[in-house]
Amino acid sequence: MVAFGKRLKERQIQEWQGYYINYKLMKKRVKQYVQQIEVGTQDRRHVLKDFSRMLDNQIEKIVLFLLEQQGILASRLAKLDEQHDSLQQQPDMSQISELREAYRAVGRDLLKLLFFVEINAIGLRKILKKFDKRFGYRFTNYYVKTRANHPYSQLQQVFKHVGIGAVVGAVSRNLHELQNRQGSYLSIYDQPALPLQDPVVDSIRAAVDRLTHSTNFLNFLAQHALIMQDELPTPIEEQVDDQKYHFISLLLNLANTFLYMVNTYIVVPTADDYSLSLGAAATVCGIVIGAMAVAQVFSSVYFSAWSNKSYFQPLVFSSIALLVGNTLYALAYDLNSIAVLLIGRLFCGLGSARAVNRRYISDCVPLKIRMQASAAFVSASALGMACGPALAGLLQTNFRIYKLTFNQDTLPGWVMAVAWLIYLIWLCISFKEPSHDFEENQLPQESNSAVQNDALEEGLKQPLLVSSEDKQQEEDSEQECDESEEASEESRRPATSIRSAYRLLTPSVKVQLLIYFMLKYVMEILLSESSVITTYYFHWSTSTVAIFLASLGLTVLPVNIVVGNYISNMFEDRQILLASEIVVCIGILLSFHIINPYSVPQYVCSGLIVFVSAEVLEGVNLALLSRVMSSRLSRGTYNGGLLSTEAGTIARVIADGTITMAGYLGQSRLLNVTLLPSLFICISSIVATCLTYNSLY
Repeated sequence: MVAFGKRLKERQIQEWQGYYINYKLMKKRVKQYVQQIEVGTQDRRHVLKDFSRMLDNQIEKIVLFLLEQQGILASRLAKLDEQHDSLQQQPDMSQISELREAYRAVGRDLLKLLFFVEINAIGLRKILKKFDKRFGYRFTNYYVKTRANHPYSQLQQVFKHVGIGAVVGAVSRNLHELQNRQGSYLSIYDQPALPLQDPVVDSIRAAVDRLTHSTNFLNFLAQHALIMQDELPTPIEEQVDDQKYHFISLLLNLANTFLYMVNTYIVVPTADDYSLSLGAAATVCGIVIGAMAVAQVFSSVYFSAWSNKSYFQPLVFSSIALLVGNTLYALAYDLNSIAVLLIGRLFCGLGSARAVNRRYISDCVPLKIRMQASAAFVSASALGMACGPALAGLLQTNFRIYKLTFNQDTLPGWVMAVAWLIYLIWLCISFKEPSHDFEENQLPQESNSAVQNDALEEGLKQPLLVSSEDKQQEEDSEQECDESEEASEESRRPATSIRSAYRLLTPSVKVQLLIYFMLKYVMEILLSESSVITTYYFHWSTSTVAIFLASLGLTVLPVNIVVGNYISNMFEDRQILLASEIVVCIGILLSFHIINPYSVPQYVCSGLIVFVSAEVLEGVNLALLSRVMSSRLSRGTYNGGLLSTEAGTIARVIADGTITMAGYLGQSRLLNVTLLPSLFICISSIVATCLTYNSLY
């Protein structure tokens, strides 16, 4: 993987080389700023003013050229429209064919312009991020806020590609009308669902999709999945994605995610009752629930490594392990063995294929729909979390078939075993293993195929010539940049072990992982001990506990909608992060049993505050984590998704162990004893967050 500056240079169009953002020069200027600040030859205010002016000039250059090219395309379309009008009076199939090719030529030039906008937008984001990182200042927030909503803003032209939509519409409409209609001119406005099979229009739509990308809600929701994406995609990468993509296979991955979350939480309402029926204490439910997380700590690593070679095989193994695990879980009742019960849960944890699910979306789903797929991954998890306890509440029956008992304790195991058996059959019939060697076969032929098949791709691969005004600066820094690019290429190789991955974590990333650990610990304490606590204080039935847990799970998507569409637009992510941590802390304090009697409103309200604020915190935290984590952790076995999964899983293991250990002090003390470490970890994360922000800003 090469440095971003080198990739940016290679993908610029030769005849437009003077109008792109000068990323190399700006990167050098950022380095100079840092050196000047360190030696005291420049003050911060002057640096901010100078860099802002430099950015404004770069954006103005881009926008003026963009407007000029839009005008040229509009003039060509106006002339073609005149020819189109004359053909409507006297249709001629040969002239229609020529006119259609002329519109396609405009479409190809439009596609070049869309790539021009995209490359410059990515370059701007990159240089702003580099400035924030090297200079230790939230310049990006200031710059975007002051420019984006100004009446004379030119930044909107780049990020919102104002005016291009009209050209896209004109090309698409006229090509649609000139499609093989034998003289019949149907409008896309009359029949919007009518598909237009034209490769140029398809490419334009894909490029526009990448620019508009998605709504804020989908972005926010997808960040829960922590599926990192490479920027600056090329047409050949899209071709690779399309070759790998198979909708049913994606659906099977999402189904695996949903069923696993159901499997995780379906036992929570009845785990204490099951433990009692096998002669153990009710608080042993912590070990029963946590056994799955213990095994997941190890399964996440080997599944992540396995997905380097195959996706189908680990999914099959996952299904078989979960089928066996749930069967053992159900049989433990008739065998009267707590050991079999725990072994069954361990097998379920060994079948955790969430690393494979994430990896499949990252590697095999086309970029244009990857954000939606990532959001679907999170939605499937949230839905499974809500359906698990709800399903447990419905399984309130008791009967025997031969020597097998079917009751509220065993039915979750039997139901999930049947579900995984059905899933396994569907998997074997419908899953399509993506080709792992497609890129190896295709990429060496990239240059030749591009020259032969698409003049646009040929233009995008021409090297950027050095402009006369920057020639001397480029020559002076040539050797330095070459060396830095080689070092950057080396530094972008994926981590090869947990230890090497840990060494890549900056202090801010470690704080984000601590926050993730805290919120998973707090949520696991709330959910896992809910059955024991509510039975002891309120004498709730299994159905009531199931309704409570399902209600908590159902808040996930509405909360994300509100945060993604509204709150994230009103406040900075770091402000939301700190506020959410404080609210979690308040919820924990309200949960303590200090005043008698301990009431249902106190427990439900405090639990709702903790859960909802933790959900908000998770989304914002993972959004920040995906932006500050090293690019070396975006791929490979030991990636950022694996690290966050391990942090959350270890938190769940410790939380479930805490519940079981606290149970030895008696159920009357269970609530307060388990809340104390939650409060300590939450306060620690708040302090770490404040210290990190003070040191950076």
